[in-house]
Amino acid sequence: MLGFQAKRFRWSNASQARALMTYVPSVDDARPRTVTLIPGDGIGREISDAVVRVVDAMKAPITWERFDKVSGTDPRTGGPASSVPADVMESIVRNGVCLKGTLFTPLSKTTATESLNVQLRKQLDTHVNLVHGFTTKGVPSRHENINVVVIRENTEGEYSGLEHEVVPDVVESLKVISQECSRRVAEYAFGYAFLNHRRKVTAIHKANIMKLSDGLFLQEFRKVAKQYPQIKAEEMIIDNTCMQLGARHVGKDIAGKGIANPTASLLATAMMLRHLNLPDFSDRLSAAVLSTLEANDKSVHTPDLGGSGTTRLFTDTVIQYMEDH
Repeated sequence: MLGFQAKRFRWSNASQARALMTYVPSVDDARPRTVTLIPGDGIGREISDAVVRVVDAMKAPITWERFDKVSGTDPRTGGPASSVPADVMESIVRNGVCLKGTLFTPLSKTTATESLNVQLRKQLDTHVNLVHGFTTKGVPSRHENINVVVIRENTEGEYSGLEHEVVPDVVESLKVISQECSRRVAEYAFGYAFLNHRRKVTAIHKANIMKLSDGLFLQEFRKVAKQYPQIKAEEMIIDNTCMQLGARHVGKDIAGKGIANPTASLLATAMMLRHLNLPDFSDRLSAAVLSTLEANDKSVHTPDLGGSGTTRLFTDTVIQYMEDH
């Protein structure tokens, strides 16, 4: 679910960020708040019911203004709703806070129905989408000690939804990037990092190809970064970012230390051997690498695998396996 405040915040330095984002107790804290509740579609109703029960059990000063039917049928057309009902929008603006589940927008081959979720973002100018991903004890995970915050600009770029058919069978989609929106999402990201003791902010972009649009985004990112010298600012092309989520990077930070993990390159070599019609060699190498990994000997595994081994020791172990088998 998404919780947000409709009010826009902007700051130009760390002091203003702290003033705007840090919680300060107030005598009004106990006053009842009215929150717009949009359960959304799918399991939204069940989840929302659970939320309401918990909040009520805590005796929190919250009252709900609930709208169960937001993305239903449009009575005028008989098709899916093409816009957010006016009373829903009025409620959100009036209350300033909304708890919302995902609204389903059916795909149509004949009409271009804009997502109701996107409509809400645009009309309320909720320009930041923040996702915090982290691991926790008791929940098995492929990776441990993950704590990443993703902050996405929510209103521009491809989300502008500006499309049209130039000529039959040729569709043009416009990507819009503005200085203001680029600046404010950068201000939010660095402000968030400052207040939450984060050490680095990475700008993900495609400025190598989209030199004007993403170039403008990077320009504003760099301006804001200068106001936060204590936070490391990093830029990364999105292709590289996606690759690093599932593949190894160049590893400049560990170069020369003898602790790089050779697994990926060894398995790539096995693929090459198979491509060269040397399947027996390929199979032997693959088996040796995988057996070294599966043995889970921490004295052999490199640090990225949770071990204390070196590149040489890992390679020696793979070789020894092939010699023994």
